[in-house]
Amino acid sequence: MVFPRPSECLTADEALARGAWPEALAAFEAVLRVREFPEALEGLGTAAWWLDLADVVFDSRERAYRLYLAQGDRAAAARVAVWLAWDSWAFRGENVVANGWLQRARRLLEDHPPCAERAWLEVREGSLCLLEEGDPERALSLAQEGIRIAQEAGSIDLEMLGRAVAGLALVASGSVADGMRILDEVSAAVIAGELTDRVAIGLCGCYLIAACERVRDYERAVQWCRRLKDFCAKWGLRPLSAVCRTQYASICLWRGTWHEAEQELCAASEELAASRPAMKGDALLRLAELRRRQGRISEAAAILEEIGQHGAGLLARARLALDCDDPGSALELIEQYLRHVPASNRTDRASGLEVAIQARADLCDWPGTKVALDELREIAAVVGTAPLRADLTFAFGYAALSKGNPDQARLCFEDACEMYARSGAPFETGRARVQLARALSALGKADAAVEELRRGKATLSALDAGLEVARAERLLSDLLKCCAVNPARVRKPEHRELTRREIEVLQLVAEGLSNDSIAERLSVSEHTVHRHLANILNKLDVPTRAAAVAQAARRGFLVA
Repeated sequence: MVFPRPSECLTADEALARGAWPEALAAFEAVLRVREFPEALEGLGTAAWWLDLADVVFDSRERAYRLYLAQGDRAAAARVAVWLAWDSWAFRGENVVANGWLQRARRLLEDHPPCAERAWLEVREGSLCLLEEGDPERALSLAQEGIRIAQEAGSIDLEMLGRAVAGLALVASGSVADGMRILDEVSAAVIAGELTDRVAIGLCGCYLIAACERVRDYERAVQWCRRLKDFCAKWGLRPLSAVCRTQYASICLWRGTWHEAEQELCAASEELAASRPAMKGDALLRLAELRRRQGRISEAAAILEEIGQHGAGLLARARLALDCDDPGSALELIEQYLRHVPASNRTDRASGLEVAIQARADLCDWPGTKVALDELREIAAVVGTAPLRADLTFAFGYAALSKGNPDQARLCFEDACEMYARSGAPFETGRARVQLARALSALGKADAAVEELRRGKATLSALDAGLEVARAERLLSDLLKCCAVNPARVRKPEHRELTRREIEVLQLVAEGLSNDSIAERLSVSEHTVHRHLANILNKLDVPTRAAAVAQAARRGFLVA
C-alpha cells in the first residue's frame, strides 16, 4: 500500500520501492534525526520488517500510531494498528494482543468511508481468523467484505489478497472447486503483473500453496512453491520463504522424498527461529510427523513437547499414541482436537476423524466408529479429492477388519492401495498393503498375504520407515509360524531380473550415495528413486538397501 508522504521521505521511499531495505532503513533514520514524522516512522517500521528487526518494528510502528492519532489521522493510525496486530502474532505469538490491535483499528474506522485501510483490516482479520481459529465461515465473510471495500477504494492488491483468503477459506470448508477457481484467478493476476505490493503478492502465493496442501493437490503446489521461493529470494523475504519451505516439506512427506523434507524443515525452523519465532510451530509439527513416519518415536515426542498444546499438536500427539499402541490416549487427544475444530472446517476435521476411527475401532467402540465414518464419508463427498477418498476407503477397511469382517476389509484395502499408489503416496501405500495382508491372512489366504507383506515391506524399507517395517516383519514372522499356515506351502518370491535402470540405482547405492544424490546423478525425481528402490527390495526379497547391494553383488548385478 502506497500513501502520500512528506517530501523529506521521498529518498527513503524510493529505496523501499527498489527493495533496498538497509538503504531505506538508513534513509528513514536520517529523516527522523531531523524531525519525527509519523510517515518516516511507518517507513522505518516497514524497512525493519523486511530485515527482521523486531524491536525496531514495534518501536517505530507504535510511535507512528501515536503520532497519527495526535494528528487526527484515524485511517493511518488504523493501518498501522493492523500491522501491529500481525506483528504481535508473527513475532511474539501474542494472539490476544493481536486481537486487541485489530479491534482498535475497527473502532478507529467506524463510520469511515470505504478506504484501503478498511479493506486491509477485513482481509488481515479474515486470514488470522482462519489460521488461528480455524473458522472458514467467518474468514470468508471478512474476506468478502474486504474485497468489496477494496474494489470501492480501487486497490487491486487488497482485492486480490482478499480473494486469496476467500479461496483458502472455501477450500477449508470443502468447496474445493470454487476455492481453487478463485485462487487460480489470483495467480493469473499475479503472473500478469497486476499486483505491485510485494507483501500482497507473497501472501497470495502462500495461501494458494496452503490450499493445495489441505487437499493434497501437490502437483499444483510444487509449481507455486518454486515460484514463491524465487520471489522470496529476490526480495529477501525470509519469513515467507520459511513458510513456503514448511509447506513444500508436506509435499515431500506425501511423495516419500523424506530427505528433502528434512532439509526444508530444518532450514525453515532455523529461519523462523531467527526472524519470526512465534511462527516456527508449523515447521516443528511437520518435523515431528517426519520423525513419526521414520519410527523415531522418542524424537517426535520431544519435538511435540517443545511445541506444547498447539491445536494441531493434539492431532500429532494422537497419531503418536496410536503408534505406541495406546488407543485410549489417542482417543482422548483427538476428541479434544475435534472439539476445537468447527464443523465448517472440513479439511481439518477429516484429519482428526481418520485418527478417531482407528482409535475407536481398536477399542471396539462400534457406534462411535460408525459416527466418525459417516462424518468422514460426508466430508469426502463434499471435498471430492482422490487422497481423501483413499483415506476414507482405508478407514472403512480398518474398521471392517477390527470388527471381524476380513472380506469387506480386503476389498477396501485393495482399493486403498491402488488409490494411494495413483496419488503418489508410498508411505500410505505401504501401510495399506500391510493391512491388506492382515485381511488376507484372516481369510486363510497365506500365499497372497505373504506376497502383500513383502511388497508393503519393500516400499516402507525404501523410505526407511523403521516402525512400519518392524510391524510388517513381525506380522510376516507370525504368519509363517502360525499353525494354520504351512511355511513350505508359502510361495517364495521369484528373483526377477532387475531392469537396467534399477541396476544403475543399485550401483549408486553401493557407492554410498543418498537418494537425493542418486536423483541428481540420474536426472530424475527423488520420488522416482524411492520407487526403484522399493521394486529392487521386492524383487530381491531383502529388507534393506545394504542387503540389496550384498545380494546384487553375489548375483553379479554390480559388475561393470
